[in-house]
Amino acid sequence: MVDVHTREARSRNMRAIKSKDTRPELLLRKALHARGFRYRLGGAGLPGRPDLVLPKYKAAIFVNGCFWHGHDGCRYFKVPATRTDFWMEKIEGNKRRDIRNLKKLEAAGWNVFIVWECSMKPSGVGAQTVADSLAQELNGSLGKSSL
Repeated sequence: MVDVHTREARSRNMRAIKSKDTRPELLLRKALHARGFRYRLGGAGLPGRPDLVLPKYKAAIFVNGCFWHGHDGCRYFKVPATRTDFWMEKIEGNKRRDIRNLKKLEAAGWNVFIVWECSMKPSGVGAQTVADSLAQELNGSLGKSSL
C-alpha cells in the first residue's frame, strides 16, 4: 500500500501529534477533578513520567495512546503499511520501556494505572466510567469508602 502523503507531509503530520494535554488526558483530568481528586501533571522525577500523579494515594496514571503503545487487540492500533519494520521496532521499544518503568514504579511502592485512549472514546466506556473505576480503586487502596 502506498502512502497518500509525501514523505515530508507524513513527517509533518507525525510531528504534530501531541504527547501531553491530549483529549483523552484532558477528559480524565476533568472527571477526576470533579470527583475531588487532586493531582500533579508530568510526573517529573518518576520513571516514565506518568501523565497524572496523585501523591496522597502514591498513584501514577498513564494515559496511553493505542497506536504509540501498541494496544493489542484494539481497533485503533493498526500497523502502518509503509515502513512497517521501522514502526514495529518503534512500538515494541515503547512497550519494553513501558514495562521497565512500570516495574520501577511498583518496586518503589507506587500504584500504577494504565488508561488506554480507546476507553476514553465515545465507543469505549468513557471518561466518567474510567474515573469512577479509578476512584473506587484508589479509595479501596486506602480503606476508605469515599474521598
